[in-house]
Formats: sequence, C-alpha cells, structure tokens
Amino acid sequence: MDNPASPLHPFSGLGPDCVLDALDSVGLRGDGRLLALNSYENRVYQVGMEEGAPVVVKFYRPRRWSDAAILEEHAFVEELAEREIPVVPALTIGGATLHSFQDFRFAVFPRRGGRAPELGDPATLEWMGRFIGRIHAVGALRPYVERPALDIASFGREPRDYLLANDFIPPELLAAYTSVVQQALDGVARCYERAGATASLRLHGDCHAGNVLWTGDGPHFVDFDDSRSGPAIQDLWMLLSGERPDMVRQMADILAGYEDFCDFEPRQLYLVEALRTLRLIHYAAWLARRWDDPAFPAAFPWFNTQRYWQDRILELREQIALMDEPPLWPA
Repeated sequence: MDNPASPLHPFSGLGPDCVLDALDSVGLRGDGRLLALNSYENRVYQVGMEEGAPVVVKFYRPRRWSDAAILEEHAFVEELAEREIPVVPALTIGGATLHSFQDFRFAVFPRRGGRAPELGDPATLEWMGRFIGRIHAVGALRPYVERPALDIASFGREPRDYLLANDFIPPELLAAYTSVVQQALDGVARCYERAGATASLRLHGDCHAGNVLWTGDGPHFVDFDDSRSGPAIQDLWMLLSGERPDMVRQMADILAGYEDFCDFEPRQLYLVEALRTLRLIHYAAWLARRWDDPAFPAAFPWFNTQRYWQDRILELREQIALMDEPPLWPA
C-alpha cells in the first residue's frame, strides 16, 4: 500500500525518522547514523545501532511483490545460508523476516562489506562459477510457487506492450521501434527454439558484479530481490564482457567451477544473447514504469529523450545480428 500522505510517490514519506521508528518497532535502536545505499527499486539504508554492528534495512516498493513472494525469496536465501553458501539472509526478528511499519514493508539484514570482484581474473571467474553452481544445485531442489518465471512473455512482450501503450516512444521513431522490437522478439524466439527444452530452477536472477561482494574468503552474493525461476545461464551471462573471444574464455572459466557442483546444459548457450535482448527491453520498460518516482528523473535524466530511443533502436538491431551468431561454445 502507498503512504496515504503521498499516493503517487510511496517513498516520499520514508524520512530518517520513519526509518528509525520502523527499526524501533522491531526492537532495534538506531543511533541516528543513516547511509542511503544504491537502490532505486526499493529503498535501502545502512543504519548505525546503539548496540552492536550496523544493519542494513530494505523497504520494499509497494505493489511490486506480494508478501508471499518476498517470504519465498527469504526462505530460498535462508536455505542457501544453511548450506554454508555465502549469501546474506534477512534477520529473523520476533519469529519473522518481513515486517511492516505504517504502510511500509521492510526487512533487516546484517551488514556485509567487500569490494567488486575482479572479473578479468580467470581464478575469480572459476570461484564465482563454483558458488553459482552451489546456488543452482539448491535452486533445483524445488520450484518457486509465488515468484514468476523469466520468459519471453514477461521480459519481452509485456514490457514492449507497456512502452507502446503508454506513448513513451517519440512519434517520429514509433514505426522504427515497433518494427525492430518485433524483429528482436522473433530472434529471441528462434534462440529458444534452438536451445530446446531446458531445466528451470530458482535463480539469483540479477547476478552481475554489483550484486557480489568480494572478500578474502571469496564472494558473497547479495540482493536476491529479482530472484525468479528460469534457465541456469541467466545467472552466468551477466559476468561476461568484452569481445566474443573474451566471452568464450570467460564462459569456460565460469563453467570450470560451475560444473564441480551442478550439471550445465550446453544448449543453454543459445540463450545468452536472447536473454541479453530481453533484459534490454525489460530495462527500458522498468524505467518507464518508475518515472513518477522522483528518484528516477534525477538519476536517469537521459531516459525518454529522442537520443535515448534512437540508441535503443540501434542496440536492438545489433542484438538481432548477434542472436544469429553461433553460441559461445567454450574451447
């Protein structure tokens, strides 16, 4: 539910006093030190405590996930932690991991430090692959019930339809965008046909370098907020960068560690560029859906300009060509 004082912008009522009062409602006394962390979908703060180490508190965007879907994600992360996989589960306070204060839902997490992983290092990629393999081995044990799947419908067609129905594309670019996004979705469908039937499992869902904290003990995987069901390759392809030969080597390094713990279906490599294409379409619609949140125009001033949509058209044309190339078979 939105804060009744500000129906259009639910987070506008989430000031420092509200953050501290929310923590106080579950018996945690903040000392007044608040640091806003990098998050736009939700609001996330590091809060100093009167006793003990600081904590991280996440306030969930209203109407995005149901309580049941949030709790299902919490349960999955706890399941991983119980198997000593380096993730950061929500703290159980008063027998619950999801709490409410006024009209906000929130969860509290222990603070974990670390730096970004050095993805140019083959040993780091193999290490990452081992832990993602362990995550997937657990993720394959049972399906999600409340959380959706990552598929062409939810990450491609529906976002495309939202952008077109709400007049985000400039009139002079509408025909070009409509044509190229349809060609891109046709290319995605062909990639899925080449891959054939692939296993679906519980994923991290947004496994890029920004959601990994590296310490002397290796990686810690954080922020499972986008966790969904889908093919294993979704948690691997975002670790790739550079030219095609670079990505082939990187995938080989990742799979060298991954397959120590989880079998990989090589035909899923047909989905790498398809999933990248879906992410590009979904990302544009995500920005559009959030444009009434004041944080978004401030953080993404280049969105919804003519240049922005011209770049998206060129980007999708490049993806159409890439999806017709052979997959990234490791040497």
